[in-house]
Amino acid sequence: MQTQQFEMVAKTFQGLEDVLAEELRSLGAVNVEPGRRMVSFEGDKTMLYKANMCCRTALRILKPIYKFIAKDPDELYELIKAYDWSGVLTLDKTFSIDTVSNSDEFTHSRYVTYRVKDGIVDYFRDKFGPDSRPRVRLQDADVRINVHIQGERVTVSLDSSGESLHKRGYRVAQTEAPINEVLAAGIILKSGWRGDCPFVDPMCGSGTFVIEAAMIAAGINPGVYRRRFAFEAWPDFDAELFDSIYNDDSHERTVSFPIIGADMSPRAIAIAIATENVKSAGVARYVSLEVKPLSQWKEAPEGGVLVTNPPYGERISSDDMDGLYALLGTKLKQVFTGYHAWIIGYHEEYFQKIGLAPSSREPIFNGALECELREYVIFEGDYKSFRREGGKLKTAREEREEKFGKRRKSDREWRDEARRSGFGGKSADGHRPFKGDSKYRPTKGRFAKALEKENPENPLAVRRNEHALKSIVGREPSLSKDKSGVTFRPRRGWKRPGAKDGDTNENNENS
Repeated sequence: MQTQQFEMVAKTFQGLEDVLAEELRSLGAVNVEPGRRMVSFEGDKTMLYKANMCCRTALRILKPIYKFIAKDPDELYELIKAYDWSGVLTLDKTFSIDTVSNSDEFTHSRYVTYRVKDGIVDYFRDKFGPDSRPRVRLQDADVRINVHIQGERVTVSLDSSGESLHKRGYRVAQTEAPINEVLAAGIILKSGWRGDCPFVDPMCGSGTFVIEAAMIAAGINPGVYRRRFAFEAWPDFDAELFDSIYNDDSHERTVSFPIIGADMSPRAIAIAIATENVKSAGVARYVSLEVKPLSQWKEAPEGGVLVTNPPYGERISSDDMDGLYALLGTKLKQVFTGYHAWIIGYHEEYFQKIGLAPSSREPIFNGALECELREYVIFEGDYKSFRREGGKLKTAREEREEKFGKRRKSDREWRDEARRSGFGGKSADGHRPFKGDSKYRPTKGRFAKALEKENPENPLAVRRNEHALKSIVGREPSLSKDKSGVTFRPRRGWKRPGAKDGDTNENNENS
């Protein structure tokens, strides 16, 4: 049993901090504190592995190892060189450095990266000789080092994840501008949906929402598809502990309610792509997909949740964007009565075409786009009659609080809630926003528009052995097999039939 506690940081998108904090608490993390695009927490090695395996809304998990104050690049170099790197790196390992700097003293992150690299290399040269040093590798390095500078405060961390955790491993193909997997899971979790009613995405694209919904409903950990995590190359990696976490199926369950995805006929290729991704993720038995334009929706299962990401008119556009959003509003009123509908969008004018008053709205980033997530509670009749009969719009948060009780908000949460609602004082650049001011885009200060953007990739999906999955539902998974008959991620010690002696698992996978 691992008992040594240490600090960790989970990175996420702005707008998902509260959801990630709830995930970490449910896994057993302590001293959980949401920040801006991150959540700090504490735990042991088990918690580190679980955070990577189980968190649906984390982009990466960092382990801070060294904090100090540096006034200039020379002092930075000297303090980096003074650290004992032998506990992190060995001469036969490769390493890479990722730098984020918000500082007047360190204005060029690339130069900071060079100085940190020089400090690490010179540490090993001084200790083992002028020709002894670990090698730098930009891609797939054994040890990934993260450097964060805020003013003169420097934090050096180990990146335990490697590739961004949004790269689940199940996506084999994608449509144009697919929604990020972490963002999709975060929106579903924000809706309060946990598989206890029908789920619908009428504009599903490559199927990200319905796949993430199926994984949530079935209790499938998002990390189970990954080929590897960066912590597997650390000197203190505990393979037995990780295998026990990786192969724990106790939380997985059968899905009892329908999960439905559809897309319009001119984009029928999207359904073909979504079908391949759903099969790759091993959730085909839970998800129904069909080619169905929004105009053809006449009925839907009762009392469900609708989550969708309609075109913004940026990378994907419709011939009649106004008409598309107006049709969406019409279908919500006529077909999805009794639903909670969650829609992520970018343009206020398109939201207005829906013709419904949202019960909640909050800013959320989709890549570099500062979007808004709106909830619509669809009731029968008009709003005035609804209120006369004692009806009240409840947000997903209010429903969760009724069910699980209200958690005391921190000072930070009160400030964030006031800012999201458009009240609570001026922002960092002196602008006083007002309710409905969706065009407010500060250019300075801590709330300025984010520029960072994740680059989507399409890694082949892999998962654990099919016998483990078969035990969940009592039948074989609907996944295609490769030539060797393997459908899921091979664990340590596995070797492809016919492989030569000395071949590694990695070589076998890539052969």
